[in-house]
Amino acid sequence: MSNTIIKVENLSKSYILKHQGVENYVALRDVIVDKAKALFTSPSSIINKQTKEEFWALKDVSFDIQQGDRVGIIGRNGAGKSTLLKILSRIVTPTKGRITIDGRVASLLEVGTGFHPELSGRENIFLNGSILGMTKLEIKQKFDEIVAFAEVERFLDTPVKRYSSGMYVRLAFAVAAHLEPEILIVDEVLAVGDAAFQKKCLGKMKDVSGEGRTVIFVSHNMGQISALCSKSIILNKGQIEFDGKVDAALKIYHNMQSAASNEKYVVEKSDKDIYINEISIHNAQHENAQVFSHDEPIFVHLKYTAKTILEDLLLSIAVLDKNDKKIFTTEHPFSDTLNLNKIAGEAIVKIPSRFLLPGDYKMNVAIHIPNVQLFDLIENTTSFSIVDNGSEFSKYMGVDVGYVFSKCEWDIK
Repeated sequence: MSNTIIKVENLSKSYILKHQGVENYVALRDVIVDKAKALFTSPSSIINKQTKEEFWALKDVSFDIQQGDRVGIIGRNGAGKSTLLKILSRIVTPTKGRITIDGRVASLLEVGTGFHPELSGRENIFLNGSILGMTKLEIKQKFDEIVAFAEVERFLDTPVKRYSSGMYVRLAFAVAAHLEPEILIVDEVLAVGDAAFQKKCLGKMKDVSGEGRTVIFVSHNMGQISALCSKSIILNKGQIEFDGKVDAALKIYHNMQSAASNEKYVVEKSDKDIYINEISIHNAQHENAQVFSHDEPIFVHLKYTAKTILEDLLLSIAVLDKNDKKIFTTEHPFSDTLNLNKIAGEAIVKIPSRFLLPGDYKMNVAIHIPNVQLFDLIENTTSFSIVDNGSEFSKYMGVDVGYVFSKCEWDIK
């Protein structure tokens, strides 16, 4: 007997995009002339400047999900993830194809989904339970557990429109996870919660799956996908790129990300006296790479040209996160001597393993004399990602341990 709980066959969804032609500048005389022309022109002869374009958010998507699966849906922005979840949640109807769902679906797609802003937290719990087809008695049996998980006891009788985004998400997730749907669909909303709450949610979703229910989870946080999901589906431009085990999916996805980004910075010539020629990132096998596991080192290769080497001159690398927050900086002097000959040099900087947390990073590289002169600065030209592929760091997923996770020297007596 098959235990397929969701079957998607040749699913497609199209939207009609309207483009209105707009002139760069329209003078008053142009408006007057157009109005005058309209008096002597039949409506059918007026040129309609509005054009339409058919956009396929999903195209011929097919897959099966089994009961108890924890499935991560990943892909770049615009890949079709949100459209797929809305169709699975019966919010949007497909243009073509067929979906068969065996069981009740609880969805948490964005902050505020399924809640009435004028009703209190208490009233919304009962409202959501009723929508899922539960009786009042069944909801009462889960009520205390929902409130305890959401940590909103003090605000239970307050209209949810007065909740912060974090409170909203906590209650919405608690309701969706505890009212025993056969299928739980969760989008990126967990990013609103704090680290402790994210960890609690991941644990709850694992528990839900352990009870035989199915979880579909969309996130840009590959660490969360790795920690929670057993399989993954990669969407790319509305089509399935991969459907299989999560470890293989993460490798494929990060290779896709690497191919789409700048792998190397190169400058052949410059008018500057001192400048950077090339920046590239390598793995321990001396191969160009942009995706690394948490337990492997990263090697940054720099090439520079200097028509003169000045005293106190430094080569500097700053590593930033995706939000441009500077994580750390490392520097090294060029030389303590003055050399007037043209020099082409190379430097290799090793970022140790198990130092940076899983995530997406970029670099700024500079040649400067601190507080005196900046000779060259290359910003945001090279990027790399660190993923957690089941290393010992997994146990810290969802816990705020800072920006770096370094093994320092300890002396315990």
